[in-house]
Amino acid sequence: MSDMRIAVLGAAGRMGQALTRTLVATPGCTAAGGLEAAGSPAIGQDIGTLAGLDPLGVAITDDPLHLFTHVDGVLDFTSPAATVAFAGLAAQARIVHVIGTTGFSDDDLTKLEAAARHAPIVKAGNMSMGVNLLAALTAQVAASLGPEFDIEILEMHHRHKRDAPSGTSLMLGAAAARGREVSLAERSVRTRDGDTGPRRDGDIGFAALRGGDVVGEHKVIFAGPGERIELAHIATDRGIFARGAVTAALWARGKAPGLYSMADVLGL
Repeated sequence: MSDMRIAVLGAAGRMGQALTRTLVATPGCTAAGGLEAAGSPAIGQDIGTLAGLDPLGVAITDDPLHLFTHVDGVLDFTSPAATVAFAGLAAQARIVHVIGTTGFSDDDLTKLEAAARHAPIVKAGNMSMGVNLLAALTAQVAASLGPEFDIEILEMHHRHKRDAPSGTSLMLGAAAARGREVSLAERSVRTRDGDTGPRRDGDIGFAALRGGDVVGEHKVIFAGPGERIELAHIATDRGIFARGAVTAALWARGKAPGLYSMADVLGL
């Protein structure tokens, strides 16, 4: 089979550049395109040069319609509104769409599910193998421990991150809720301020810290009487997310249309 032609959406950003470098270093695929918003100074630049590599002979464009018809898949760590629009284009082109974007509304998710009826979409709040293993462990521990153990999820990211809780935190919260056989929507607590009263039994709490250049840190805390269990993951290099995204794209090539997760990709 020929190399999979993959384009990077948001190619000029830090994550986009990491994705390009990973594509070049990964056998079985090629960096076949890059997309940026109209007016970006990156338009027309070589995607390889922009990522600190030798020129690849691939210019960044602002025309998604043309790009999507000339590649086998796209890697998307952009914004919710952009990702929803790209999902529609990927569905029309019947190409693989790997989504690392977070912060979707319920309406956004409904539109992604509709697009997945026509193309394979791999969507994950976090593309790293370590975090997905952490989610599996979280579900297992939540199922094993009794209700006397309170669950809290703590995360920290760089100062530029816009959404909170992070997509990874929500993924971990969903894993904990699955283990407890409860609805995360009904049990999650996102904010605490003022006299909130005692903690409700069965709640799953979230706390988000922002500052500096932290790539991503997540901790799931099971606090019980007389003891505490903590599961944690610390990311120090965005390359782990890029490697996961490229792995997901290669895995999804030839798959039937559908909405997949990294748990599917990793066989978890």
